[in-house]
Amino acid sequence: MKRWKSWKRFSMFAVLGILLSMLLGCSGTPSGQSADGRQEIEFWTMQLQPDFTDYFNTLIAEFESDNPDLAVRWVDVPWSDMQSKILTAVSAGTAPDVVNLNPDFALQLAGRNAWLDLNEQVPEEIQQQYLSKIWRANSLNGQSFALPWYLTTSITISNTAILEEAGISTPPSTFEELATVAAQVRERTGKHAFFATFVPEDSAEVLQSLVKMGVQLVDEQGQAAFNTPAGRTAFDYWVTLYKDGLLPREALTQGHRRAIELYQSGDVALLSTGPQFLSTIATNAPAIAATSIATPQITGTTGAKNVSVMNLVVPRNTDNPEAAVKFALFVTNDANQLTFAKAANVLPSTVASLEDSYFTDVAADAAPADLARTVSASQMGEAEVLLPPLEDIKVLQKIIYENLQAAMLDQKTVEQAIADAEQAWNQR
Repeated sequence: MKRWKSWKRFSMFAVLGILLSMLLGCSGTPSGQSADGRQEIEFWTMQLQPDFTDYFNTLIAEFESDNPDLAVRWVDVPWSDMQSKILTAVSAGTAPDVVNLNPDFALQLAGRNAWLDLNEQVPEEIQQQYLSKIWRANSLNGQSFALPWYLTTSITISNTAILEEAGISTPPSTFEELATVAAQVRERTGKHAFFATFVPEDSAEVLQSLVKMGVQLVDEQGQAAFNTPAGRTAFDYWVTLYKDGLLPREALTQGHRRAIELYQSGDVALLSTGPQFLSTIATNAPAIAATSIATPQITGTTGAKNVSVMNLVVPRNTDNPEAAVKFALFVTNDANQLTFAKAANVLPSTVASLEDSYFTDVAADAAPADLARTVSASQMGEAEVLLPPLEDIKVLQKIIYENLQAAMLDQKTVEQAIADAEQAWNQR
């Protein structure tokens, strides 16, 4: 009897809870409207609090001042939670109005028609304000699904003391030059020119290098497209460097962190990393920093440079498409991109903001990090997203790296390694 009374009491409170929820739902603020009756734009960013809380509060206040009938509700989502949260929201029809995503995941949902086609919303003259290659990276089947926002890229940090000891006056800019420099540094100094990791779960630098060398990784159907003369040449390039002793042996077992350690200890001449890392070297290894200069990314026959992009997308089912696009354009306009780039130590994605003196005019005796900023910005004309937007891109990387390792260790020929990689990818 006691259990029955408890169940009756629980049932009564459950019903009351449901009725109360219904009443609150009926009497509350309508969807898409703020408490004061303004049209609300819900804006999700990815792990930008607390470092940029003041920036966004100021940005939103300025937008609302210019648009008194609109209100912006900013929600910052942890990096690790964003994909699951936005996927759930899109599936449930409760997505926010503007979302900060990277191109890979945004493109996966673009294939499900989740985003507004911005070609229909953004005039051509405004589209042209963004870097053309970056804008095109956000396209699928003739539709543009995102506005480019901020960019990050890598540079090459070069230890001029090691290079001069090897008789090299100019750091390499291509993979062809890199092979020559690697042999010369090894012969004359006993050191290595650089470190590239082939650990499958680590950096994608080698995978990106294949694209720079003119290799197409997959075709339009997602099948392997790298078993070609260009692909075999690229495989052979890395295998030969390793077999000739021009890469450290631990390249097969240690990740990019090891490259940083070797550079800071003065054991390698070149390091591919973000421009901001020069400041870290100055703190950790001041003697190495004193002989370090920033130079562009090493590239291949294509001349392409890699860039990572952060975008803003507008879900197709937004209640406020015009307001959402208006706010997204405001966040990514020239002035606001420049301000955010300075605050966050990133690069903007509009042509005009990259032409600002902050990125172009730096004194010769400026701090290394400031000089590195100009180098990274100067690459943006050739920069593009190199890797295809595959959900299992890390699987492709693992397959290719494992077969490269097998060839490096004489377990396979280059031809067998690339053929096995092709088969493994297509049959996964």
